[in-house]
Amino acid sequence: MKVIKRNGAEVDFDIVKIIAAVTKANAATEEDARMTPVQIQRIAESVELACQGLGRAPTVEEIQDFVEHQIMAHGAFEVAKRYITYRYTRSLVRRSNTTDDKILTLIECNNEEAKQENSNKNPVVNSTQRDYMAGEVSRDLTNRILLPEDIVKAHEEGIIHFHDTDYYAQHMHNCDLVNLEDMLQNGTVITGTLIERPHSFATACNIATQIVAQVASNQYGGQSISLTHLAPFVDVSRQKIRKQVLAEVEELGVAQDEAKISRIVEKRLREEIRRGVQTIQYQVVTLLTTNGQAPFITVFMYLNEARSEQEKRDLALIIEEMLLQRYEGVKNEQGVWVTPAFPKLIYTLEEDNIHEDSPYYYLTKLAAKCTARRMVPDYISEKKMLELKGDVYPCMGCRSFLTPDRFTDAGVGNIANAGNYEPGKHKYYGRFNQGVVTINLPDVALSSGGNIEKFWDIFEDRLELCHRALRCRHDRLRGTLSDAAPILWQYGACARLKKGEPIDRLLYDGYSTISLGYAGLYECVKYMTGKSHTDASATPFALSIMQKMNDKCKEWKTAENIDYSLYGTPLESTTYKFAKCLQKRFGIIESVTDKGYITNSYHVHVTEQIDAFTKLKFEAQFQHLSPGGAISYVEVPNMQQNLEAVLQVMKFIYDNIIYAELNTKSDYCQVCGWDGEIEIVEEGGKLIWRCPKCGNTDQDKMNVARRTCGYIGTQFWNQGRTQEIRERVLHL
Repeated sequence: MKVIKRNGAEVDFDIVKIIAAVTKANAATEEDARMTPVQIQRIAESVELACQGLGRAPTVEEIQDFVEHQIMAHGAFEVAKRYITYRYTRSLVRRSNTTDDKILTLIECNNEEAKQENSNKNPVVNSTQRDYMAGEVSRDLTNRILLPEDIVKAHEEGIIHFHDTDYYAQHMHNCDLVNLEDMLQNGTVITGTLIERPHSFATACNIATQIVAQVASNQYGGQSISLTHLAPFVDVSRQKIRKQVLAEVEELGVAQDEAKISRIVEKRLREEIRRGVQTIQYQVVTLLTTNGQAPFITVFMYLNEARSEQEKRDLALIIEEMLLQRYEGVKNEQGVWVTPAFPKLIYTLEEDNIHEDSPYYYLTKLAAKCTARRMVPDYISEKKMLELKGDVYPCMGCRSFLTPDRFTDAGVGNIANAGNYEPGKHKYYGRFNQGVVTINLPDVALSSGGNIEKFWDIFEDRLELCHRALRCRHDRLRGTLSDAAPILWQYGACARLKKGEPIDRLLYDGYSTISLGYAGLYECVKYMTGKSHTDASATPFALSIMQKMNDKCKEWKTAENIDYSLYGTPLESTTYKFAKCLQKRFGIIESVTDKGYITNSYHVHVTEQIDAFTKLKFEAQFQHLSPGGAISYVEVPNMQQNLEAVLQVMKFIYDNIIYAELNTKSDYCQVCGWDGEIEIVEEGGKLIWRCPKCGNTDQDKMNVARRTCGYIGTQFWNQGRTQEIRERVLHL
């Protein structure tokens, strides 16, 4: 059994240390109040059993809590007092400097929590370590000086989660929709170099990847770009290639054959599209931003976003090539084709591609084939977005959805000075999200003790705590000068402000959003009603919780002109943190706190038996109540030989839910060449990954790709998330 130390390092459980600690406290007690060596041994053994019962690696703090409980259970209250006093004294010493030790464990690569904090960051490489080291300093500064003490305490206790505290000290925002169209059509500046409108599709793709890298290095969340913004450059290349072909024909002195010339032009154009898309695919995978990871980039594919039929046909060429290359994958160091984490792809299901007689149905079949093998693309329903949001546009890289702007109604106008602003038309690209604070819903329920009136009172208080935390995020961005990130605020990604101009106007009037996240709706409802929120008698209570959070966002928005929006949080490492905090505060409660994870946002619990179509239909009503962003998924087996079933799920998504994805498996063992599913097994009290063919357990010698929170993760996960992945049931 392993133990997680305070600095994040992982060590073997040692019962002797417990015996030694209790013995010291015992020796410092008056002789007539002391325990016998046998009692101390029993205490240590009881603590060991309690730790094993957690089903995961306990923390030092949890072990010490168990020790206190066992000493008092033996009636040795004087010994307990000595032990508690010793703990308190040591905590005061540690509080004087908690940062240095963590940084040292990061450098030596033995900080287990850091290793598994982000499933797309490799904690061994220098760039990631540098980012983590800077993050520890920033987090320390944030917790000691910048944030109110009660918000820090609530975050540490898992009552709320103040996302990305390691970036809070800087004036940075979360995620955005990059205004790639403005930057390509009207020019931009990258590291002091003027980048003019490209003269070919291939050049446009190359510039796009440079923009993506620059944007990723100036914010901490994901970003999205649209292939539609690259589509006009297909015809630019077509005309350029045509001139070259005509010049060659003239030089050869042969008669011009228009049909043959057109075939040659289109063949060369296809090759350029292939090279351009390959640039995007490979550059994104191989780029390392300043925070030590590939850019969290999402690519949006929506045919009806094109402005003409010709542009739509050209866009279809790009989409087809993007899907073909993603289906192929990328080669790992052994030269084997594997599934990359990025770019994430979103394919819009629409009238032009959803029916078998639709002109672009061939793209939808290709998308299904790609999903079955590589887990992407994910799917947005044009039908449901138009019905529920009134427009179709991508989510940001981290699943945050904007609300349609109200610039015309509010008389706001082109406050970002975008070069492609069109009065009277909704604007999405260039807008962003200020940040996220998530409420732990199971903690609200457990704190109420099951009393419904007390639940709503506590819920009200916790929501106001989140509100104040979100205001901290907002206020931290106020006064930020455009000079802080020129690519974002001066050169078109988000705005074209003047040097020295503050970004404040972009924080109001709906230009940007700020997100109230939530987690563990299932566990919350389960504790309060005794039933899953899928039970017809419990669903209304679950929906009322969602409506309450939406009402509060609307109330804050009306009062402050800041676009608060409810967001289905994509928990990654936080799912484990919340679970541990709940166990520490409330103990082990069946179906509520007995896992190393809590359920993401509104999702059906991963162990609940439910078919794909029922799940999507059920979750659609909750997704509608998460206007700030949410995604649903269905867990499926290998579907490469059953593409018709994938297409049926996609058609169901089109008719029933805004945004959804299919989770498949895509693994490879570098030792024996196994390309099936790498399994998760328990060994020494810890969950590990193991090849079912050769038994390889070395994570450095296997490629595993799993969907964890919308993104595909490839760097493995903490014990809580690993348990959640292991327990997922299939929906098909």
